[in-house]
Amino acid sequence: MALRETDPARIGGYPVEDRLGSGGMGVVYLARSASGRRLAVKVVHGQYADDPEFRARFRREVAAARQVSGAFTAPVVDADADAASPWMATLHIPGEDLGTHVRREGPLPPDRLLELAAGLTEALRDIHRVGVVHRDLKPANVMLAEDGPRVIDFGVSRAAEALAGDALTQTGRVMGTPPYMSPEQLTSPRDVGPASDIFSLGSVLTYAATGRGPFDSPSPYETATGVVESTPELADVPAELRPFVTQCLAKHPKERPTPDELLALLRGEPLPPTPPRAAVAPVPVRKRRRRTRLVIVATGVLLAGVASGLALWLTGAEPEAGDLPRNWRAWEAKDTRDRGEAGGPFGGCVAAGSGLFCAGDDVKTARFSLATGKFAWSKPIDRTQGAWGDMEGRVIGVSGGRVFTYRNEQVDREDEAVPYYAIQALDVGTGKELWTTATQHGEGAEPPVPDAEHGGAVWTDAGVLTALGANGNDYALLRSDTGKPRWREKLPSVHCRVRGAEGHGYLLCADSARSTRVSRLDLTSGRPDWTVTVPHGGLELLGQASGRLLLVHDEVDESPRRISVLDLAARRVRTLPLKPWSADATPTVTGDTLYFTYENGDVRAVDPRTGRQRWSVNSVVESPGPPLASGSHVYLASVSGRLAALDRRTGEEKWSLPARGRGGMTVASDSGAELTLVGDALYVPYGLRSVYSVDVRNP
Repeated sequence: MALRETDPARIGGYPVEDRLGSGGMGVVYLARSASGRRLAVKVVHGQYADDPEFRARFRREVAAARQVSGAFTAPVVDADADAASPWMATLHIPGEDLGTHVRREGPLPPDRLLELAAGLTEALRDIHRVGVVHRDLKPANVMLAEDGPRVIDFGVSRAAEALAGDALTQTGRVMGTPPYMSPEQLTSPRDVGPASDIFSLGSVLTYAATGRGPFDSPSPYETATGVVESTPELADVPAELRPFVTQCLAKHPKERPTPDELLALLRGEPLPPTPPRAAVAPVPVRKRRRRTRLVIVATGVLLAGVASGLALWLTGAEPEAGDLPRNWRAWEAKDTRDRGEAGGPFGGCVAAGSGLFCAGDDVKTARFSLATGKFAWSKPIDRTQGAWGDMEGRVIGVSGGRVFTYRNEQVDREDEAVPYYAIQALDVGTGKELWTTATQHGEGAEPPVPDAEHGGAVWTDAGVLTALGANGNDYALLRSDTGKPRWREKLPSVHCRVRGAEGHGYLLCADSARSTRVSRLDLTSGRPDWTVTVPHGGLELLGQASGRLLLVHDEVDESPRRISVLDLAARRVRTLPLKPWSADATPTVTGDTLYFTYENGDVRAVDPRTGRQRWSVNSVVESPGPPLASGSHVYLASVSGRLAALDRRTGEEKWSLPARGRGGMTVASDSGAELTLVGDALYVPYGLRSVYSVDVRNP
């Protein structure tokens, strides 16, 4: 599709090469990264870009999409919710979409159908495990890549839904594509959950097997009615696939199998008995109201034209009233595993699915319910504690039903205890160890954590990137399912560190006191995509903002301290002109802003592109931890649980909550922990292995 005169030449620094399509939400362009990778860059239409609530929700949806594994999807590469026209870039998947292929070549043969069923089921399993619901699975959103099917365009954004009111009745804003929608999407859209995607999977596979959907009709109205009321037409579906499709197309969500059950069915294993029919409540819909609603939906489909081309494409998590996790209530909870008063506070938490995973002093990982705070399990950081080593646990990442953390133990060598570090994958539900991969060991070994002085480990879009070898002289990308390296390379020097930002992996190598080499890694091979030499030594990666890497001197007593800015598109480096800051100031990048926090509660907000100060205030939070920015606020908390919400534009305090006590702690000099925001639910670690949750709209 040819570019138009009004199309941009670059988006976020990425050169635009072609126009791939357009839909109700925006335009999709083909672009290319600095390393030559082809990207699908999706730019939001102006009517959405002008709404601040949309931008806030867009940011959340991008964050959700980043959690999804790239094995069967198109992973998010970059995004900017604060650009004049918000955009998101994913890897471009070469190949045909399923709809185009079937129209051109006809239905798939049985062997390819079974491969498609397995690939799409595994994709949905990965999507659902991180708490995301696709909500628009259809042939146009399934790419037939050379290495198997890929699911693209993570459904309908809640950002658009919030602006649309009753989205099903808005012309051009139909939340899904009726031939592949589930009954609950048409009758009770607020009840849509993971089972909706399973119904859509059955419809997509029917189309792939027969060239038509299970409820196809010349009339969109009759098609939508058939989804809710009619028996699917499956006579032409191959016999070996028909039981699979039949199970998917059950009318009630509770009667549909999970992805794991479907994979078992493909392996020839029987599904567990379903509950008695009387125990499953029917979908509560009155016939007259339902028919009226379906007429409106069908009219919207005709006007919006969503059955062809690219439809609504933004990432979408499962909808909940008020953007809170299902059944959420305000709560306080503590890791109650019996170990006396040993240890200290959590350093931070990571949310995935229905769980909150926290780690800190003496705690490898502890799981709480996002909704209720119910404590499920925790693991100690060390089984045989010695007088050495790092006793602070870290959650490296969560994906595919696994939480990735690290283990430190001691081993006896020549009558001397030495550290032995490893990365572990734990089952998110039970905490059971799934695999363990040794990283560094022996005298001078460093733990596999994001800020290790030598080596390190970070979560990327492709898995765990870590240093390996007794002395950490190699680096590798670990498979999330087995822990075995996908590839392994030698570090260029002993002064190199593994780092990460926005899902990408980097090497920072200190050549001398005067320069640092920054290399962006190709995560498919481990080799650098590019390398830039920054004319300052001893740099540490702060993070990424507005298409730029921010790097700071890691020597806090250096005066003056500098921040170097590396433009990722142009790969140019400059020093950010900043006012001097004291040794007790901590720089943090969150959202599109660089913040400096001070022990006395002062906070400075700085534009990372220009170095200009946006605002400076004194907050009520003593020794605040890293600030967390949402679309409208910046949140700060202390180790005592004191919390403040500042206006993101002006720094004005909007509300605050008092300290919650020290939760059994005898020392309160630490700074606060990292905060976690899931929709409107904010999770605040404090005190002794304690967390509380608050609705930021109604604190």
